[in-house]
Amino acid sequence: MHPFDTAIRHAKAFRNGLADRPPRPTIAPQDLLARLGGPTPERGEDANAVVNALAEAAEPGLMAMAGSRFFGWVIGASHEAGVAADMLTSAWGQNAGMYAGTPAAAIAEKVVGEWLLDILRLPKESSVGFVTGATIANFVGLAAARNEVLRRVGWDVEAKGLYGAPRIRVLIGADAHTTVYASLRFLGFGAETAEPIATDDQGRMKADALTRALAQGEGPAIVIAQAGQINTGAFDPVGEIAKACRTRGAWLHIDGAFGLWARAVPEMGSMVEGLDQADSWATDGHKWLQLPYDCGLVFVRDREAHRRAMTIAASYLPKGNEIEHDPSLYAPELSRRARGFAAWAVIKSLGREGIAQMVRNHCAFARRVSERVAKEPGIHVVADVQLNQVILAFGEGSVEAQNAATRAVIERLQQDNVVFAGGSAWRDRWVMRLSIISGPLTEADIDRLGDAIVVAWRAVRPS
Repeated sequence: MHPFDTAIRHAKAFRNGLADRPPRPTIAPQDLLARLGGPTPERGEDANAVVNALAEAAEPGLMAMAGSRFFGWVIGASHEAGVAADMLTSAWGQNAGMYAGTPAAAIAEKVVGEWLLDILRLPKESSVGFVTGATIANFVGLAAARNEVLRRVGWDVEAKGLYGAPRIRVLIGADAHTTVYASLRFLGFGAETAEPIATDDQGRMKADALTRALAQGEGPAIVIAQAGQINTGAFDPVGEIAKACRTRGAWLHIDGAFGLWARAVPEMGSMVEGLDQADSWATDGHKWLQLPYDCGLVFVRDREAHRRAMTIAASYLPKGNEIEHDPSLYAPELSRRARGFAAWAVIKSLGREGIAQMVRNHCAFARRVSERVAKEPGIHVVADVQLNQVILAFGEGSVEAQNAATRAVIERLQQDNVVFAGGSAWRDRWVMRLSIISGPLTEADIDRLGDAIVVAWRAVRPS
């Protein structure tokens, strides 16, 4: 048997068994180490046997992230069309950096980028970069922002670097995601140099506070807003923020790791109002679009600013024209995976209507499970359910007592292993966070989630 056939057999068996598979692996780390470890191989082995050995050793340690019982983090379920296309991508072995190296991969990314700008209703002149995830998408968007706002004041950061450059003010909501701070560190800002802007009780940046802060300083500025707070799903008031940025001449970047996909749903217009007025946007394809790992997406209104920040030049690298499209002009990697093939396959499989309906369904499911568990005494829905995120607290009395009860419920839920959810810090509380974003979900799956939470709470609730 060819090793490809062996891999497909194992892949099909895993995917076909997801519905009945407990979400959390229970194997001990030392047992996984025993399965996968051993001395360094001295001699090669048959490829088919190696694939068999890998599948059998790894299988007990796999989380059922692609199934309908996983609600732990904001990650998609890897649509089957995308997984199949990703298998082809691996078999084709294409380096997607340049058109000259692999025309099909370059054109696939060009086409998918145009589709995404249309589906997300972003400015059509924007450039699109395919990267590893939202962290690097934020990094690329903020690199373009950093370099462009310095260029406007006469500083060429590509040539001179940051030493001696004018100071850039970075203003960011107090409830921004940690990966944005990581991107700022990577770019030489330092996480502590960002100026936090006050937020409301749902985690939304206060536009009036931003306006006042912008007026109090001079020089180049970057504002980072959020579409989908990681705990509450809340959106910053981007329309008002964009107006303040235009008045001040600041670059507006949107961290829309999952929330940007709400732009695909027409009736969510009030929530996403003003998002198209930003200068750059970051999101993940392996979240709501259900792409296989790894695929992040960055969109930059100013194509030339994007290219100046990312271009890698060498005499041996041929240059394509706009029709040919060189993906490496818009991403930090020169050698990288051809991510456009899987994205092409998933968008073709779902279509604009399918993407919108999936987002719509998941938001309805979030409301459904929150209403279901809220009927149980002692379970509290902590924040308004605005998108697909639900946060819960358990018990009564002091915050400390509720935090202890919530931790106990999470531990019991994970022990029961019917569904998987984890915890998160929200202000002074520890909460159970549910992320409703897996493609295969049905109402029955959501009801099972609600029932499992109630069962876990009743098992640990003080009598």
